[in-house]
Amino acid sequence: MNQDAQWSKNRAVIVERVDSEFSALEADLQSLVARHREDLDRVSALHHADAINLLHYLALRQHDEHDLQRTLTELGLSSLGRCEPHVMASLLSIHAMLCARELKLPEGAVTFEGGRAALDVNTDALFGARPKGRVPRIMVTLGTECADDYEFVRQLVTSGMDIARINGAHDEPELWESMISHVQRASVDAGRRCTIVMDLAGPKLRTGPLEDGPQVVRLRPHRDVRGRPVTPASFEFESLRSHWSSVREASPLPLVPVSDEWLGRRCVGDEVSITDTQGLYRLARIVQTRLDGRARAELWDTTYLETGQILRCGNDVTTIGELPQVAQYHLLFPGDLLTIVSDGGPSLPWHHGQPGAAEINCSLATVFSSVRVGERILFDDGKLSGVIESVEPDRFVARIIDAPKRGAKLRSEKGINLPDTDLHSPLITDADLPLLELAARRADMLSLSFLRRGDDVDVARTELARLGAKDLGILLKIETQAGFSNLPEILLHAMRSSAVGVMIARGDLAVELGYARLAEVQEEILWLAEAAHLPVVWATEVLDQLARTGRPSRAEVTDAAMAQRAECVMLNKGPYVLDAVIQLDDILRRMARHQRKTVPLLRALRTWSEF
Repeated sequence: MNQDAQWSKNRAVIVERVDSEFSALEADLQSLVARHREDLDRVSALHHADAINLLHYLALRQHDEHDLQRTLTELGLSSLGRCEPHVMASLLSIHAMLCARELKLPEGAVTFEGGRAALDVNTDALFGARPKGRVPRIMVTLGTECADDYEFVRQLVTSGMDIARINGAHDEPELWESMISHVQRASVDAGRRCTIVMDLAGPKLRTGPLEDGPQVVRLRPHRDVRGRPVTPASFEFESLRSHWSSVREASPLPLVPVSDEWLGRRCVGDEVSITDTQGLYRLARIVQTRLDGRARAELWDTTYLETGQILRCGNDVTTIGELPQVAQYHLLFPGDLLTIVSDGGPSLPWHHGQPGAAEINCSLATVFSSVRVGERILFDDGKLSGVIESVEPDRFVARIIDAPKRGAKLRSEKGINLPDTDLHSPLITDADLPLLELAARRADMLSLSFLRRGDDVDVARTELARLGAKDLGILLKIETQAGFSNLPEILLHAMRSSAVGVMIARGDLAVELGYARLAEVQEEILWLAEAAHLPVVWATEVLDQLARTGRPSRAEVTDAAMAQRAECVMLNKGPYVLDAVIQLDDILRRMARHQRKTVPLLRALRTWSEF
């Protein structure tokens, strides 16, 4: 037998085997759709085809098709690698080419063009029209300053902000109202629509309060490698009248409140003698006086000042007014026991209790009926982790397993993650109602935090219907182990609404699932959302260093470029967030010429044209 004949015979065998595999796959796809007929009957008519395609994709991905993909590639056919938007069409098209027969799609199947178009339609319905020159929208979390500074909001909108996010975990209804008004006014002035999403705080687990610390400020000069002071410690004396004013100017220096009369008599060059909290004599020199009731002073020795301390300038004496209290903390080491209690009162900091045993409150009472012995617990974005060793009705004890050798500080208002626990916490609490009511009146979308199951979405939809906002867009934040595990169920429940999207909240998700799995999980969420034709928000720490410091890291620029695969990219607030918006807009416009979702666009590479 010659070589061509042998190849033809081998190909015939391969085609017969692959033909059988494709027939089985197509049957599995139809079978899963039939099993979820009740779910399909309840989704919005706008998402019926989207939901079917999602089920087709889930059925396909129940199989390990590495060998089939390799075989298809060797035959010169598509390997199913980009089938998410049009699963059945992809299978049937390859099957038809393989068997040299006419392609016939079943009634209602999503076509190649229809799958891509459905994602665009759903994205526009939730986020608004696509900005010219780029695909992903830019979402920006508004800081408190946006309630007062209209010009800053206008600059954000003009520079590329397409969606303004208001975080319900911060600020108050009055400030939220002001932010919304500024965004809407800026949209009109800039001539481009900026939509508004309000973020429900949800059942976030946090550590409770610790007992107030002393009212102390530490002033420390900068020293060289030999420990000699080279730059003095600077601070400002402030009049008590100015100190308690609601419109006082912020200062980058520590402020020490003193009597108005004493401060009014101070001049440049005056020396102020102090006996600090350690009983050490210190001398401060005034180097500048200001008309706004402040005087700048310098010290060349490390000094601890406390409320009520006496200050002397010759015979002129005053006492230090109310200083801010120092935040307390537990210092925890591997092997330590930490008791989490339901009592709402402040706990004692670590140095007042027994070494190795600390106690702190928890902000969510329902957690005590949910946790079980052996389950993991993580604190402060995973900086500390442990295992629950005992559980009682109003408390449970965790042993710290992972912490730095020098210990880790656990403060109040830090996040708690329980990735193994089936929490029975309501998605919407009484504290969320003011934001929910405002969102129903003035927002374009409602973001649901800490989703765990499909029923959570039903609760939100019921509340929105009660407030007359059943058509308000819904953004699903996937940030828990349960939320990720139950994502197909959550999507099917969410698609009962007309406008839906998915946010990959990479912060809490990384803590709950482990940083090593984050990239893999992010890919899987992107695939599943694309199969459902739903837009995705790429969130958490995008250009974070740039927004905070004004200078990006190399890694985060690459991360921002890869965000081209989503329909929206979220920036967190920071002093340089306007710079981050401008940079992100430029990065996404450049990437729009090279990639759409997971598909590379083979434009001409001019860089190497001379080659």
